[in-house]
Amino acid sequence: MGIVVLTMKASVIEMFLVLLATGIHSNKDMTKKIKRPKLTVPQINCDVKAGKIINPEFVVKCPAGCQDPKYHVYGTDIYASYSSVCGAAIHSGVLDNSGGKILVRKVAGQSGYKGSYSNGVQSLSLPRWRESFIVSEGKPQRGVTYPSALTYSSSKSPAAKTDEATKAYQKPPVPGTTAQPVTLTQVTGATATGAAHASLPKPSPSAGSTSSSLRPQPVGLRSGELDLWATSTYTSGQNSPHADPGFVPKEELSTRALEPLSQGDPNCKIDLSFVIDGSSSIGKRRFRIQKQFLADVAQALDIGPAGPLMGIVQYGDNPSAQFNLRTHMNSRDLRTAIEKITQRGGLSNAGRAISFVTKNFFSKANGNRGSAPNVAVVIVDGWPTDKVEEASRFARESGINIFFITVEGATENEKQYVVEPNFSHKAVCRTNGFYSLNVQSWFSLHKTVQALVKRVCDTDRLACSKTCLNSADIGFVIDGSSSVGTGNFRTVLQFVANLSKEFEISDIDTRIGAVQYTYEQRLEFGFDDYNTKSDILNAIKRVGYWSGGTSTGAAINYALEQLFKKSKPNKRKLMILITDGRSYDDVRIPAMVAHHKGVITYAIGVAWAAQDELEVIATHPAKDHSFFVDEFDNLYKFVPKVIQNICTEFNSQPRN
Repeated sequence: MGIVVLTMKASVIEMFLVLLATGIHSNKDMTKKIKRPKLTVPQINCDVKAGKIINPEFVVKCPAGCQDPKYHVYGTDIYASYSSVCGAAIHSGVLDNSGGKILVRKVAGQSGYKGSYSNGVQSLSLPRWRESFIVSEGKPQRGVTYPSALTYSSSKSPAAKTDEATKAYQKPPVPGTTAQPVTLTQVTGATATGAAHASLPKPSPSAGSTSSSLRPQPVGLRSGELDLWATSTYTSGQNSPHADPGFVPKEELSTRALEPLSQGDPNCKIDLSFVIDGSSSIGKRRFRIQKQFLADVAQALDIGPAGPLMGIVQYGDNPSAQFNLRTHMNSRDLRTAIEKITQRGGLSNAGRAISFVTKNFFSKANGNRGSAPNVAVVIVDGWPTDKVEEASRFARESGINIFFITVEGATENEKQYVVEPNFSHKAVCRTNGFYSLNVQSWFSLHKTVQALVKRVCDTDRLACSKTCLNSADIGFVIDGSSSVGTGNFRTVLQFVANLSKEFEISDIDTRIGAVQYTYEQRLEFGFDDYNTKSDILNAIKRVGYWSGGTSTGAAINYALEQLFKKSKPNKRKLMILITDGRSYDDVRIPAMVAHHKGVITYAIGVAWAAQDELEVIATHPAKDHSFFVDEFDNLYKFVPKVIQNICTEFNSQPRN
C-alpha cells in the first residue's frame, strides 16, 4: 500500500509541473499579444512654433538646417511659445544643425525672456509672453504616452503644406473636463457630429487679414488687441484652457511688435493727465458716465511705454491724484483702475486742480518722460467754483497743453452764477477752438471720445509744449567798446538777430532782452518790451553803437539786476555774452553769482578776447558754453552750434 501511495503522489506532482509549465508559456504568449507598438514620432518643419501645437507634451523630429536665423527664438533655457521649436532645441544644445528627436514640454508664461547667443543661434529678448516651453532629449519618460500625431491650433497644420489631406481640428476643452484627442487624419462623415464641437470658430471678417491663424476677438477687447496676459499651467494629458495659445499675426513681426502687451502707439507719445470733476453737483450717475468715458479714452489711446501714458487727478474742494503716469502701463490695467475710482464730493475747484497738476503731477518721479508733450484734459460739470485763468496761464508757461471739456454748461439764466466768465477760453492752451469741447449732455459725452483722442495725439498742434526753442528768457550782453568798431558792431547785431530767429517768441514762449556795455551799461530792451519775432528783430536793428571801455564783470551784474530779475520763475534763464577783449574788471565773482542764480551763461569771444576769461564766465562745462571766433565775419558760423548746445542741454534735463 505504501508503494501505491507514493506512485499517486508522484503522478500528482508531475501533473502540477505540467500545468505550471503550460501557464508560463501561456503568459509569455499573452505578453507577446499585448506588447505596444513602437512610438511613431511626428516630424515638423523648422518654422513650426510651439504655440501652434496644442499638445502640452510631445516628442517630435526636427529636420536638418534649422540653425538658420530666419527661424526666430525668444528666451534662454525657457522659451516663449512664439519661438521655433527646432531653433530653440539647437539654441539649448539638445540638437545640432543635423536635426533629430526632441521632447517638448509646455510650461507657464514668464514675466520676461532674456536673449543670448548659444550654439550658433542668437535668441531674442521678450518682456512677457503667456506660454513657454522647455526642450530636452527625445527620450520618452516611463509611464507617459506621447501623441503619434500633433494637434494644431489652426485649421490646417504646418505639416499639411506637404500633405493636403492632413488637417487638425481642436476646440480648447472647458476647464474641468477631459480633452478628447483629435488626430491629424481627415474627419469623416461618421464623425461629423463630434467634429462640430471640436472645430475652431471662424475668424471675424473685421479682423483685417485673411490669415488662417486669426481668431475672433475676445469680449472686452477692441479689434487688433490681444489678451496676451493670460497664462496657462499644463499637466500631462491635458490641453490648455485658453483658446489658441499660439495666436500671432500671419506676418513675421519684429521683437517689439511681438510683445504680448502693446508698447503703446508711438504716433501718440504724450504724457496725459485727466483732471476729472468729482464735485457733489455731478451726482453718482453722471460720475459713472465720466468714468466710462475715461475708460473708453484709455482703450482708444493704446496706452504703453512707447506711446501715451495716462494718469488721473480728481478734484472737489481739493485735488488728489488717483494714480500717476507710471502706475498703469497698458490700457487694460488702466481701465480696471478707473472702475475703482470713488467720487470725492465737495465744490468744483478746477483752478486749484490745475495748479496741483502743474506743480506736482508732471514730475519725473510721477513718470514724466521729458521727451513727450504734457497734456492736461480738464472735465467740468457746468462751471468751476473758483477761477482758472492764473492757474492755467502758469500751466501753459510750464509747457502743459490744457484741453477743456465743459459738460452741460451754464444756460443764459445760469451765467450770473458763474464765478469767471469765459473760463474755458481763459484756461485752454490756445483759443482757436482746438483745445475746447462743449458737450450738451453727459449722456452724449461718449460721442467725443474719438475727437478728443485725435486732438491730443496731434503732437504737431500741441502749441504749449515746452521745447528748447520756446521756454527760455534769453538776455544778450553785448560788448560795445571802442575796439569793436561800428562795422563789427553791426555784424555782432546780425549774429544776435540770427540767434533770435531760431526761437519761438511770444509772451508765453521764449522772450528776448538785450544789454550793451562799455565802462557803463545800458538796457536796450527788456523781456516784457516785445513779444513777437518781428518786433524783436526790429528792436535789435535799432540798437546804436556806444563805444568806450570794457567792464564785463559790471555788465554781468547789471544784466542780473535789470534783466534777469524780471525773468519768469518757470523760464530757463540764458545769458549770451559777446566780447572782443579782456575785461578791465574782475569777472569771477559776477560769473559765480550768475551761476548761483541759475542763469546759464554762454560766453562768445572774438579776436582779442581772453579764452581763459571766457571759460570763467561760461557755465560748466565750459567746453559746451564758451566759443572763440578769430574774426567778426565768422560769427555767423557759430549760430547752429550755439543753438545745438542750448537744445542738447535742455533735452538732457527734466521737462518741468
